[in-house]
Amino acid sequence: MKIHSGEMPHVCELCGKSFRKSCELTHHLATHTDEKPFSCESCGKSFRDRSYLSYHIKMRADAKPLACKVCGESFYSSCLLSSHKRTHTAERSFSCLTCGKDFAMQSKLTAHMRIHSGEKPYSCSVCGKTFRVASQLTVHVRTHSGEKPYSCNVCGKTFRVAGQLTVHTRTHTGEKPYTCNVCGKTYRQAGQFRVHVRTHADERPYSCELCDKSFRERYHLANHLNTHAEEKPYPCELCNKSFRCGGRLSKHLKTHTAEKPFLPYPCEQCDKSFRESSHLLTNHLRIHTGEKLFSCASCEKSFTQHRELTLHMRTHQ
Repeated sequence: MKIHSGEMPHVCELCGKSFRKSCELTHHLATHTDEKPFSCESCGKSFRDRSYLSYHIKMRADAKPLACKVCGESFYSSCLLSSHKRTHTAERSFSCLTCGKDFAMQSKLTAHMRIHSGEKPYSCSVCGKTFRVASQLTVHVRTHSGEKPYSCNVCGKTFRVAGQLTVHTRTHTGEKPYTCNVCGKTYRQAGQFRVHVRTHADERPYSCELCDKSFRERYHLANHLNTHAEEKPYPCELCNKSFRCGGRLSKHLKTHTAEKPFLPYPCEQCDKSFRESSHLLTNHLRIHTGEKLFSCASCEKSFTQHRELTLHMRTHQ
């Protein structure tokens, strides 16, 4: 009944958060004490929750992933697979009272609500950066420690996030589980697929509140917002340059180390590769297809890329 009534009787005395179950409160308290009582006997790594340890052991044992029968996406936890399945069945019983968006899980709604409130309760003890969800902090901490716990069995390449390994493995298997219902194109990565679908609908769900620009991806909006603030919060420790986003800093750091950048998104029609799926999908592929999505409102000319349209518009001014 607590699920339907919304009752949350178990309250954290340290931060005031409430939970439906006592076990959820117990798990939450570990985030304050940094207690990690569950240890892996093979490598000694410790975890706050028994389920995290089980997930870790499965990864070390190279357990066979559980695949979604609808879209093919793989998971190493039956709980994660069950949560994912709800995205296909449209079973979304948790609604945001601010914007009306629906979610399949209470935890997803809670994380979403922090977008509206601006709350970022998870703080990095090394640099002080804050995050809305614990998983983002976990991945971020690995940028300081250099830890990459997920290893490819084929080529040995290591990754900070399990999802990155899943996508990388498809470069070996050739698997492309995401198919566009409009044009039939297939993709290895869910993010690539979502960006592609928006090209048919011209959907740009992320809008700038300071100007009239909209974007297909959230991180494009984040980068754009920095152009208003002229904020460059990512400094290079090897020289005096600073950057608006972490991705640009990472790219810059390779100029110091002479490390050849990893470009995981190859074009299937030529030999070029790209660091980000959006660069491949929204810019380069149009060179091959001749697709011209950007039309001038003053004349009949169309262009392959938005920057070409921007330059052209100046001829009318």
